[in-house]
Amino acid sequence: MIVVTGATGTIGRALIAELDGAARAVVRRPEQGEELGCDHVVGDLERPESIPLEPGDRLFLNSSQWPGFARAHKAVIDHAAAAGVAQVVTVSVLGVTSSSLLGFGMHGQVDEHLKASGVPWTILAPVGFMQNLAGDIDEEGRIFGSYGRGAVGYIDARDIAAVAAALLTRPVGDDAVYDLTGPDAPTRDEIAAELTRALGRTIRYVDLTIKQAAVHLEKRGMPAPAARDLAELMAQIGDGRWARTTTTVSDILGREPRSLREFLA
Repeated sequence: MIVVTGATGTIGRALIAELDGAARAVVRRPEQGEELGCDHVVGDLERPESIPLEPGDRLFLNSSQWPGFARAHKAVIDHAAAAGVAQVVTVSVLGVTSSSLLGFGMHGQVDEHLKASGVPWTILAPVGFMQNLAGDIDEEGRIFGSYGRGAVGYIDARDIAAVAAALLTRPVGDDAVYDLTGPDAPTRDEIAAELTRALGRTIRYVDLTIKQAAVHLEKRGMPAPAARDLAELMAQIGDGRWARTTTTVSDILGREPRSLREFLA
């Protein structure tokens, strides 16, 4: 059995569709399972024992983040190890460590725990999701950030799900980290141009210093420490570390990942 956590999220929904009835979704409320239209069970990552796992199962471990994210995910990994699962596939972020800022560090902690768990593991390490780009636009058509002019190989979350589905339905391979990107790495100005084309109204990127970006985020209601860390994280993302693209999606799926223009269309 393939057990899917985070089944109602962006990747999870796409993965359930890719698996086409071959998965059991873990949901927090019964009506969510009915909406997904697949085999499901009510469970909670903060109660690992509620995640139904049997020897030989394969677990897709993913969720949105909250303060207890790392603790809960590590506990579920321990539960999976005790149950004798055949594989854990999880979603992380490209290049993170346990000392990375904000949620990136949480992912790094979980990655380290999974690698040491003794369970056969697969870590999907994408860059940012195309699905999140439009949400950065304010009412005046501006995108603020401290990314600079660095390029980022944004990926469609559906391509992450397709890779996960392929790896979960093939024989379990060697432990591995898969770096996932889209086919191109646009700059913020190029992203704004593509959004302008797709939305039919002018979108522009406004580049800020780290200090300016922190002030901007505080004015939007973010606590000062988190605002400073997020502004710094934006600058790190834009420093070139996410500019490279990989062939991982095409190597696994036999097709190119969706481009930003294809996604927006």
